[in-house]
Amino acid sequence: MIDLSTINLNRLTTFVAVVEAGSLTAAAERLGLAKSMVSKHMQLLEQEIGVGLLLRSTRKLSLTEAGRSFYESSRQLLQAAEQAIEQARSGRHAPQGTLRVASPIDYGVIVVSPVLAQLRARYPALKIDLTCGDHRIDLIAEGIDVTVRLGKLADSGHMATRVDTLTRWLVASPAFLAAHGTPATPDDLPALPYIALSVIPQPTQFTLSDRDGNEVEVRMRNTVFSTNTAYATRAAALAGDGILRATTFSVKEDVAAGRLVRVLPDWSLPESDIHAVYPATSHLPQKVRVFIDALKAATGG
Repeated sequence: MIDLSTINLNRLTTFVAVVEAGSLTAAAERLGLAKSMVSKHMQLLEQEIGVGLLLRSTRKLSLTEAGRSFYESSRQLLQAAEQAIEQARSGRHAPQGTLRVASPIDYGVIVVSPVLAQLRARYPALKIDLTCGDHRIDLIAEGIDVTVRLGKLADSGHMATRVDTLTRWLVASPAFLAAHGTPATPDDLPALPYIALSVIPQPTQFTLSDRDGNEVEVRMRNTVFSTNTAYATRAAALAGDGILRATTFSVKEDVAAGRLVRVLPDWSLPESDIHAVYPATSHLPQKVRVFIDALKAATGG
């Protein structure tokens, strides 16, 4: 094993500067050192590691084969050191600047907005820009730091962290059930008036499973109200327009208050995940990290 105490790792910075600048003279200017000092550092580095790194001539400076490999490793090592220092320093300072977050409308209003308000109270130097919409957000094009996505993730080059579990209930208003009858089995559902969220895949089809693991495929045949916004489907259900397949977080208070009633409560809809999605990076910005941590804490994710 190599004894690193015999090697001056500070010389790696000089070596990388020489390679990237293309000459000893340019590297000296870049580092604010005398050319003779840069040359001395290179000689000592080669002696310390026991390998020739540079091919010197009157016209051109180039790398040996070992030098090319050593440059890549040295560059990565220095980048890792810079990131480690930045991450350590970030813990000493409160997050600041503008945190740009995107979310579906109902989840953004009900769950994300209160979390962001709590972050503002904790970090007064942090500003919030929350965009709510039931359309797919392009993080890069729209300058978003982090977006919340419900359900299955599409393939992308972004990073994702699970923050919550997405559950759904079938619900209807008491007035609707009084007029149309309360379904006793999944077979009673298809003919009933149905409220559909048009932006989700297969809005009129879903699978129900009972406590024994038996599954039933349901295809609703009588869609009377279709809309692209979850808030509008909830309003239609509260108005007594039909059966609704709704996210639990959006209707649980209505169910608790009796404004809506769970339909077929012994049957479950499939669960999925809720993720925080952010551009791929080797160092997660502190403002994004504290938001994800706060969201997970609020949801128990």
